[in-house]
Amino acid sequence: MENPIPRTVEEVFNDFKGRRAGLIKALTADVEKFYQQCDPEKENLCLYGLPSETWEVNLPVEEVPPELPEPALGINFARDGMQEKDWLSLVAVHSDSWLLSVAFYFGARFGFGKSERKRLFQMINDLPTVFEVVTGAAKQAHDAAHNNSSKSKSSGKSRQPDPQPKAVKISPPKMEDESGEEEEEEDEQGATLCGACGDNYATDEFWICCDICERWFHGKCVKITPAKAEHIKQYKCPSCSSKRARV
Repeated sequence: MENPIPRTVEEVFNDFKGRRAGLIKALTADVEKFYQQCDPEKENLCLYGLPSETWEVNLPVEEVPPELPEPALGINFARDGMQEKDWLSLVAVHSDSWLLSVAFYFGARFGFGKSERKRLFQMINDLPTVFEVVTGAAKQAHDAAHNNSSKSKSSGKSRQPDPQPKAVKISPPKMEDESGEEEEEEDEQGATLCGACGDNYATDEFWICCDICERWFHGKCVKITPAKAEHIKQYKCPSCSSKRARV
């Protein structure tokens, strides 16, 4: 490839963004051209996103193992067997998988540690997936989060933790009936932590509160998107759900 091999977290992320932009272009702006190149009469074809924000449909490389992880094979064979939008969505899902595999291939190859892998994933996860962009889910999720930002926590679909969420108890815990001044002090000194990963709350992330244990979770940690949360009347976190199942 023309581009130098990415070796740092920032370089790998820029490589990811370039490839992602190319894939999105193929599946949205250039969809007619992409559709025509995926002739089912041809051999196994793959959709490649390139660091230069371009794309190409090509045969998989012959070398084993390949220099980089390979995209899904044979996307052209499914082209005429399903509706175009469903086919594009399917290719988008496989494109997301490929993008992650390439990014973390570089991370493994150049010895990224736990903190570097985590930072890389967080940078990647801040971007909508190719699937979300292609299907319009990214815009719907953004609109849903915006429209519901003023809803109360009691609905079970709160988007961000309250300034003083009941679920958060900074060690040592304080009594719930203490004055508001002390609660404010606790909020300033401590931080809201995700019940799944233990990371701090960030204002640019989607959060959801369990209606049973009242703990807050990153949506990504419990696999809940703002769009999914719209249809949840009472949210139960994985821990509370498993407890109910065992009873």
